[in-house]
Amino acid sequence: MRIAVAGGTGAVGVHVVDALRSDGHEPVVLSRSRGTDLTTGSGLTAALEGVEAIVDVANVSALSAEAATRFFHAATGSLLDAAQRLGIARLVVLSIVGIDRMPHDYYAGKLAQERLVEAGDVPWTILRATQFHEFAAQLYDRATLGPLHVAPRARVQPIAAREVGARLAQLATGPARGRVADLAGPREERLDEMVKAYARRAGHRGWVPSVSLPGAQMKAMRAGLGLPGPGADRGTLSFADWLEDSADLARR
Repeated sequence: MRIAVAGGTGAVGVHVVDALRSDGHEPVVLSRSRGTDLTTGSGLTAALEGVEAIVDVANVSALSAEAATRFFHAATGSLLDAAQRLGIARLVVLSIVGIDRMPHDYYAGKLAQERLVEAGDVPWTILRATQFHEFAAQLYDRATLGPLHVAPRARVQPIAAREVGARLAQLATGPARGRVADLAGPREERLDEMVKAYARRAGHRGWVPSVSLPGAQMKAMRAGLGLPGPGADRGTLSFADWLEDSADLARR
């Protein structure tokens, strides 16, 4: 089966592509580096020739609600228009657990994306997943005060990006299913402890203080609003095991 992966060079997309390929399917990567611009639709028609399904894991680094909403309306809107025009059977979208409980900043854009897909004419599947193990590494790189790395406090139940990628690949090969069960990691973790553990694994020997970052979204995460409900599916790879997996660290 020929399946397009929007954002196929990103943190989750590479795992979707790997899972599809290992199962004998033909992944088609949609990205600017491959000649496709999702926000304008440039190159989409040619790239989607013969495609039966699309997995949308495209992302944007914008943190504001306005910028994130603008991006997802443009990018996912282009995919929906092309899928309807070309008769593509389904669109599978990755979203985030708890965004309806904390629709702030970037999460507001993801919620707008969900609503756009649900209102469209293309059969769809939406999978919400919790934060990735890789999130700790991203925060270590980005959450700094001058030369000091800081560890934001939050309650999370993280999952490996490759487990999410495998689930998305599986969903893409079957019929559209609407909202499916959320996907979370095997157990709850403290985000600040994850960042500190990653720092040690990366060779950092300095002080990494725990901090409570401002903003409604981080306050909600500290309250546990991003944790999965009792009906969520669970991954198997813990953060500690992921941290020892040099292959995953190399691809984060």
